[in-house]
Amino acid sequence: MGKIAIVFSGQGAQYSGMGKELAQCSEAAARVFNMADSLRPGTSMQCFEGTKDELQQTENTQPCIFCVGYAAAAALEEKGIKADCSAGFSAGEIAALTYGGYLAEEDAFRFITRRALVMQEINRKNPGTMFAVLGLDKGQVLELCSREDGWYPVNFNTATQISVACTVESAERFPGAVAALGGKPIKLAVSAGFHSPLMDEARKKLEEEFSGMTFTVNSAPVYSNLTGEPYKELTQLFQQINSPVLWHPLIQNMYRDGVDTFIEAGPGKTLSNMIAKIIPDALILNVEDKDSLENTVEVLKNAEK
Repeated sequence: MGKIAIVFSGQGAQYSGMGKELAQCSEAAARVFNMADSLRPGTSMQCFEGTKDELQQTENTQPCIFCVGYAAAAALEEKGIKADCSAGFSAGEIAALTYGGYLAEEDAFRFITRRALVMQEINRKNPGTMFAVLGLDKGQVLELCSREDGWYPVNFNTATQISVACTVESAERFPGAVAALGGKPIKLAVSAGFHSPLMDEARKKLEEEFSGMTFTVNSAPVYSNLTGEPYKELTQLFQQINSPVLWHPLIQNMYRDGVDTFIEAGPGKTLSNMIAKIIPDALILNVEDKDSLENTVEVLKNAEK
């Protein structure tokens, strides 16, 4: 068995009730939710009981996604399993940096809470939306997006799954253009045009506010959305806000560096499904509730024998 990586779910994976079982079955997970509630009252209740519409609002989604992912990792560590390295998809990257010890817990939670508010505020000024494009490769999507201002390729998830951010004005024309090339467009459950020039102002504001945040590069690598390689400095966290997520090369680089087991921490299996397409022979597990926690622990302990 090679190295273990833990990967943290991003925005769009949220659902009502997420994290509730983890808080009930793990003291370590419960502590994460208590920490969040002390800084942002009501966070755990939003995770456990929030409506679909409430959880889809960026100001709520990001803090809640952070809590569930980080709580899942804490529950796993409580069971004696610590990953060799980590990464997180978009907002999930803040949980990865916290797990890796690059950011202090409370600093990280304050940052993601503010990040969510700023992004929602900027989206009101520069509204956008996002689509997943299935069945077209990187070259085709880049060529398609070059045809019109307001179409930005932003998440390179797999070889033939790429997300595109669109301005509201241009979004109506995008699905038809994708279909004409033989691709399949799917509107994502997010409320802004993330990782695109629509977020330039958000990056500037957050960098001004948090450039003094303590950041410690540790021995367990955290792979960056911005470069696909291990994190080197805090500025990458701000650059990530208005830059594409290089998930496909990031996972390939983890595999290159000896990772053959991936554990998704947080709601759903979106990242697990992506990784299965990128590294078909990898062992892929997830932790989002009591059953998945117990299954992951059992599989890993048996693998060590």
